[in-house]
Amino acid sequence: MNKILITYYDSPCGRLCLGAISDTLCLCDWVVAGGGCRDSIIRRLTRKLDAEIVESPSPVTAEAARQLDEYFAGERREFSLNLTVCGTEFQRRVWDELSRLAHGERITYSELARRVGNEKAFRAVAGACNANSLSIFIPCHRIVGSDGTLTGYAGGKAAKFHLLALEQQR
Repeated sequence: MNKILITYYDSPCGRLCLGAISDTLCLCDWVVAGGGCRDSIIRRLTRKLDAEIVESPSPVTAEAARQLDEYFAGERREFSLNLTVCGTEFQRRVWDELSRLAHGERITYSELARRVGNEKAFRAVAGACNANSLSIFIPCHRIVGSDGTLTGYAGGKAAKFHLLALEQQR
C-alpha cells in the first residue's frame, strides 16, 4: 500500500493540509471544522491511489510550503511542482482548464463549461471545482458567479476573497 505523507500549512487565509505521494503533490485542501481535510477528498485519494494517510513531513510538502510562502508574499505567480490528480475524465478536463488560467484571471462557471466543451454543464463544472484536491495549485478560486460575485469555495468566501485580492495586487 502507498503512503500519502501529510503536513499542515498555516496560510494567511486559513489552514491547509498538504499531501505528497512519491515525488508529487496530491493534496492541498482546506482544513475543516474538526481539524482534518474534507472526508470526500481523503476517501477519493486513498481509494484511487491505493494509499493510507500518514502524518509526516516530506520533501514535496516542504517544497509546496515554500512555494506557498512565496505566493502569499507576492513573489510567485506560478507553481512548479509535479501534481497527481485523481478524478473522472470530466473533472480532469476541468482541472486542466483551471490550470491554464493566468494569475489573477477570473472567469465564470459558464465560461469554464464552454472551455471544456459543454456550455450547459456549469453545474457539473462547479462540482468538479468542489472536488479539486489541489486548492491554490489548481486555482478554482478564480471562478466566479455569472454576475461576477464570489460563490462557494472549499476554503470559504473569505479565503477566496483573500486569494483574488492577493492576485490583483500585482
